[in-house]
Amino acid sequence: MLPYDRGRSTVLLISQFRYPAFVTGHSAPLIEACAGLLDANDPETAIRKEAEEELGYRLNGLRTIFSPYMSPGSVTERITLFIAEYSPTDRLSDGGGAVEEGEDIEIIEVPLDDTMKMVRDGRIIDAKTIILLQHLQLELLEGTP
Repeated sequence: MLPYDRGRSTVLLISQFRYPAFVTGHSAPLIEACAGLLDANDPETAIRKEAEEELGYRLNGLRTIFSPYMSPGSVTERITLFIAEYSPTDRLSDGGGAVEEGEDIEIIEVPLDDTMKMVRDGRIIDAKTIILLQHLQLELLEGTP
């Protein structure tokens, strides 16, 4: 899920250590969109919960973008991608994830204009995050968000 502040043209991302990336040579924490497992919830309920835990924000205008398979040749995982609006007044807490789940998450507010530079220079390498950022950029170019 990618939260977007239309007034300030910023997005909220997270930074966290990812072991699979580490063992394949990426030692830095990954910068990515807020995400989580469904557990027993539907996708919208799950992402609202994750946004409050990880980001510390209550979401507004949550929109489902699409629900693609990320690697259909090898796994059955299908994800649901969302865009939501936020503003500083929607902040509920410091976020940072659920301590009992071992999460240690840093929240990063980034100007939208900087995000594509971050993709190009390799600071953002997470596929779902790249898809969401590109989708938001396209919507803004078309004037549709």
